[in-house]
Amino acid sequence: MCMESSRYDGRRNDEMRKVTITRDYTKYAEGSVLIELGETKVICTASVDDKVPPFRKGTGEGWVTAEYDMLPRSTATRNNRDRNNLKINGRANEIQRLIGRALRSVVDFKTLGERTIIIDCDVIQADGGTRSAAITGGFVALMDACSYLVNANIIPEIPIKDFVAAISVGYVDNKELLDLCYYEDSRATVDMNVVMTSTGKLIEVQATGEEAPFDRKVLDNMLDLAEKGINELVTIQKQVLLSK
Repeated sequence: MCMESSRYDGRRNDEMRKVTITRDYTKYAEGSVLIELGETKVICTASVDDKVPPFRKGTGEGWVTAEYDMLPRSTATRNNRDRNNLKINGRANEIQRLIGRALRSVVDFKTLGERTIIIDCDVIQADGGTRSAAITGGFVALMDACSYLVNANIIPEIPIKDFVAAISVGYVDNKELLDLCYYEDSRATVDMNVVMTSTGKLIEVQATGEEAPFDRKVLDNMLDLAEKGINELVTIQKQVLLSK
C-alpha cells in the first residue's frame, strides 16, 4: 500500500484524524463523553435503567441498546427532526442497531444483571465517520456507566470482556485511505466500516462497492488499515479511562 501524503487534508493514507475523548461531558448520565474525530463531534451518554426488555425478564441477564441521531444543523444543510416527519429515519435506525450490536458483543450480561444500559449517540457536527465515532465513544460511556454500578455496589465487577472500537476506510482515487472525512467519503468508490475488538476479532464489516465491484486485495488492504486504526483508538480509550 502507498502511504504518501496526498490527501485532501494533508494526512498520510494510513493516518487518522486527531481523536479527543472528553469524559463526564454531561451532568446527569451515569456515563457521558464527547468524542471528536477530526471535525466530527458526537456526544455519547450511557443511562442505567433497572428494567429489561420482555425477552430478558426472569433470566438474570441484562441488556445494552443504543439510539443515534443527528442534530438538525450538524451538517452543511439543516435536517428535519424525525418528529416532524412522523417516521423514524432509516439511516439512523440502521446505525443505532449497529452501535447496539457492537457494544453488546463485549458485555457479560449475567454480571450486568437484570438492568439495561442505553447508549444515546447525538451527532452535533458531522464530517464523516459518525457511526465509528459513536461506537468508539459509546464504549467509553458504557465503561463509565459500568464503573458507576460497581462503585455503587450494585454489581460486583465490570461486565466488559474486551475493548471495542470502529473506524471507516475507503478506496478513493485508487488508494486505500483510513478514517475518511466527508469530502473523501463522498468520492469513495469503495466505502467500508469496520468494528473490531482490541484482540483483533471482527464484530462487523460493512463494505460496499459504490460504483463497481472491487478486488479482494483492496478488501484485505482496507482491513489491514482498519486494524491499525482500531488499535490506535483502543490505546486512546485506555488512556482516557485511566486518566482519573
